[in-house]
Amino acid sequence: MTWVLRVWALLAVAFAVAVGAQPAAGQTPVVLVTRVEGVITPVIADHVGDAVAAAVDRGSEALLVELDTPGGLDPAMRAIVRDLLSARVPVIVYVEPSGARAASAGAIITMAAHVAAMAPGTTIGAATPVNAQTGEPAGDKIINDFAAYAQSIAGLRGRDQQFAADAVRQGKAVPAQQAEQLGVIDLIAANRAELLQAIDGRPVTLADGSTVTLATAAATTSDYDISGARRLLQILADPNLAFLFLSIGTLAVVYELATPGMGLGGVIGVILLVLGFVGLSVLPVNVAGLVLLALAAGLFLAEVLTPGVGVFAAGGAISLALAGLLLFEDPARVNPAVFLPTAVLVGAGSIVAGRIAWRARSSPPLSGTAALTGRPATVAASQGTTGTAFVDGAWWQLRAGVPLTAGQTVRVTGADGLTLLVEPDGTPPGEGG
Repeated sequence: MTWVLRVWALLAVAFAVAVGAQPAAGQTPVVLVTRVEGVITPVIADHVGDAVAAAVDRGSEALLVELDTPGGLDPAMRAIVRDLLSARVPVIVYVEPSGARAASAGAIITMAAHVAAMAPGTTIGAATPVNAQTGEPAGDKIINDFAAYAQSIAGLRGRDQQFAADAVRQGKAVPAQQAEQLGVIDLIAANRAELLQAIDGRPVTLADGSTVTLATAAATTSDYDISGARRLLQILADPNLAFLFLSIGTLAVVYELATPGMGLGGVIGVILLVLGFVGLSVLPVNVAGLVLLALAAGLFLAEVLTPGVGVFAAGGAISLALAGLLLFEDPARVNPAVFLPTAVLVGAGSIVAGRIAWRARSSPPLSGTAALTGRPATVAASQGTTGTAFVDGAWWQLRAGVPLTAGQTVRVTGADGLTLLVEPDGTPPGEGG
């Protein structure tokens, strides 16, 4: 009978494990929801990767990614696609709200999802890669590689491969209704609730080959927001902000170098430059734009150091405007309404800074031994060519090229350390000030 008891014990343990592995009776499934909008950057890629991991760890029914993007960086897009393809939880990409788009990198990300959906009035496509130097469509080798990549993703998910190729080679983009007809996406849904109702019962095959059936009709949603630090980094990745920080920071540093003072301008300038460099680190940068930005900084410095009729400032403003035009490639372009006024204002600021610096350099010093040059003094005591005098509220040692006499009026001509160099001003002793 002992072996019978052992068999029953093993069966009881197995039953308990099986029951523990299932959701409790009546437990409502949860769909984890995160939002991705704006340019696809490494910041966004890290966030999506963490969202996929969080959905797995929390035992979520699925991960819903609500998407609205003009595209972004190829490495960031590929990182997101890898996370979606290897996810151990169903991933739904939903292009919304109406007016949103899944362009360029966003189109590939949408096709990589287990379930792809769009809201009415949205678009998908236009995935032609561009040259980082010119902003023009990339060469044939790059386009062929990217087209093959897009087709492989579409084929893996059973989506229309011809559209994937056309989106890359021809920049094709289609509205939601046509995307559904072509088989680019699975469905159109007006809102989140309608989407979760529509995909309920849909089978999904995960990376390990297992098939799960979505139970989303009665599911609740839980938001997975981007962290504060990442939100800040994503804000700094805005090309308009990056350009403003670099422009104003450059002017502040140039002015501080030309007219050193308390250092506040230099500190602010360095901070702005660092924030601008953060943007450069996560945005697609054009080398020609960087060269023009450096040229603009040099011309502004020349204007501050050698102020004239504003030729250097004008050249710097033109270089800065061209830098704004070329600094970032699509889709992270600087808005002309930002870089044109900025170039004009920074150019004008360099002219003003040059005039202020010139006045500061030409003004007499206000403190220290240099400020005493030209001042009259009365010799209080003397010994040969040296003596002492009370000047500007303090006692000073004096030295002259001729013998000095107590009561004699002298004039300060310079300083040697803490000793004032003086010469007789021609006033007889006893009559000087």
